[in-house]
Amino acid sequence: MASDREQRILARVSAIPVGFVRTYGDISPGAPRVAGAVLHACQDPAIPWHRVVRADGSMAKGERQRSLLAAEGVPFRGAGRVDLRVARLPEA
Repeated sequence: MASDREQRILARVSAIPVGFVRTYGDISPGAPRVAGAVLHACQDPAIPWHRVVRADGSMAKGERQRSLLAAEGVPFRGAGRVDLRVARLPEA
């Protein structure tokens, strides 16, 4: 069973709409590696893990992640980074 912290992280990831991304730090402020660990351990195919990127826009899962984001219309800067100025979901 997931802890409260893990549930909050998964809820934040699930709330990212198609065509947008958040960073690991957005998902888990002050502890971005925790967000990465939770997503790595998550086996739920409904969680849009691919919408979470590093703070510089690079993607932890490389081409697999890039393909999923491109299919959703997420813009890129060059081949290896998401254009965070456009695609990063603003805080509510």
